Amino acid sequence: MLDIIMEDEHILVVRKPAGVESQSGKTFAMDLASEIKNYLTRKSKDKKPAYVGVIHRLDRPVSGVMVYAKTKQAAAKLSKQVQDGTMEKYYYALLCGKPEEKGQLVDYLLTDKKTNMTQVVEKDTIGAKYAKLTYEICSIDDWKDGNILRMKYPEETKDTTLVKVHLITGRQHQIRVQFSNNHTPLFGDTKYNPKFRQVKGWRDIGLCACQLAFIHPVTNKKVTFMY
Repeated sequence: MLDIIMEDEHILVVRKPAGVESQSGKTFAMDLASEIKNYLTRKSKDKKPAYVGVIHRLDRPVSGVMVYAKTKQAAAKLSKQVQDGTMEKYYYALLCGKPEEKGQLVDYLLTDKKTNMTQVVEKDTIGAKYAKLTYEICSIDDWKDGNILRMKYPEETKDTTLVKVHLITGRQHQIRVQFSNNHTPLFGDTKYNPKFRQVKGWRDIGLCACQLAFIHPVTNKKVTFMY
């Protein structure tokens, strides 16, 4: 069942559950974009396959707010906001350790497509992309799922810190890589947190896209959605 926050003729905003791909991938498992397409097709009178424009992505283990376009025109306008950085994305991240009260992380990242891993590299590295985020420590009470993780794993999460992240750029695994490089990796991150890298079958990660704001592609009004 889709968890729909808002829907009109042009866009559909949903809550993506953890463990589901944002769009069709290499596996045969159902992904969110396909679920939305099936939902819209069932709703249509002529039953023709619906158009679903994928605007941005969340890693499979990450939950959060996502917007999909129902028309090509809406997709083009929303994609432009992603490209020029005007679509505002905020995340809750549960970190192992404690960073400064608030700050920013600025790095250059390089992704290895063969291993699907990203790393921090020198600025002049060929293919490196600029990455920036800001963050501020907040109360664990601000994120219900963060509290659930603490109740589920009391021993593993006793030295964790919740931060709210404003993602300025959108690079692959950016939040996960930058905080790992800052010596405060994400709780449960099997790719970039050494503590969890060798734990077989681990699926929970302390990361959620908690807030999304953008200019509606038709009304031109700013809209904000919370997880």
